[in-house]
Amino acid sequence: MPDPAGNPHGPVLVGYDGSEPSQLAVRWAAGHAAATNRKLKVIHAWVWPVFTKNLGPVKGVEGSGLRHAAEATLQEGLDLAVSVAAGPGVTLDIDGVIEPGLPAQVLRAAAHDAAILAVGHRGMGRFLGQLVGSACLDLAVHSPCPLMVVRYPGRPGQPIAAGIDEKPRHAKVVAEAARMAAALNVPLQLIHVAGDQAQAPHGRHAPLHGKELLDQAVERARGLAPDVPVEGILLESHPVAKELLAAAAQADVLVLGAHHREGHPGSTVSSALERALCNVLITR
Repeated sequence: MPDPAGNPHGPVLVGYDGSEPSQLAVRWAAGHAAATNRKLKVIHAWVWPVFTKNLGPVKGVEGSGLRHAAEATLQEGLDLAVSVAAGPGVTLDIDGVIEPGLPAQVLRAAAHDAAILAVGHRGMGRFLGQLVGSACLDLAVHSPCPLMVVRYPGRPGQPIAAGIDEKPRHAKVVAEAARMAAALNVPLQLIHVAGDQAQAPHGRHAPLHGKELLDQAVERARGLAPDVPVEGILLESHPVAKELLAAAAQADVLVLGAHHREGHPGSTVSSALERALCNVLITR
């Protein structure tokens, strides 16, 4: 397989802020770490030092203060991870850390040593929710390792889906999707959507060219993960993102390439982050 971005031997990293979406992210990350025999690292991006120096407890009030609140939030995330991983024969190495700073900056820095980074699709409350929502878009472009955006509880046994297109990152999408399907022992669906009346090179009609592209991707995936059932799905519709999301609606995870331009993750990734009916993995 192509060398993955990030550290292939690194931990599963997950951001936690106490919100319901971040709880889903921790649950997913703990399950994935256990399934792939990786260490789990829970990180809490502590934003308040960016805005104030009054972080300590209120005099005479035990358990007060922003620092104590951050420590309690991290511990909550660690306890949740432990509860998810608990079970006969399951051992999970879990670590936690508080890092001061804005979520995108903190997670981006920590992700250099991670195999995969998991985040919720938004945060807790209007203010922090906006920070985490913007962090999600930032990380979709700038994360140094594959980014899992957790929108729903996992669907054990359901296939991994991958969006296949003609862009250069196509090979990494296939490799990452095949790797995940093999690790979870589930089928793999490779989906190519040809836009209406699109023209392929040398005058070939898009569906024909799309079939060739898809056949190559299926062959590659079968070579990378021989024990994984692989299905190629060719569709013709417009807009492409809408059809792709509909085709992947019953999947456990949709794997996409990061086709960003000028700080934007691209229309398909943006649509998936907003409207996908499954969790979304963005490759590097």
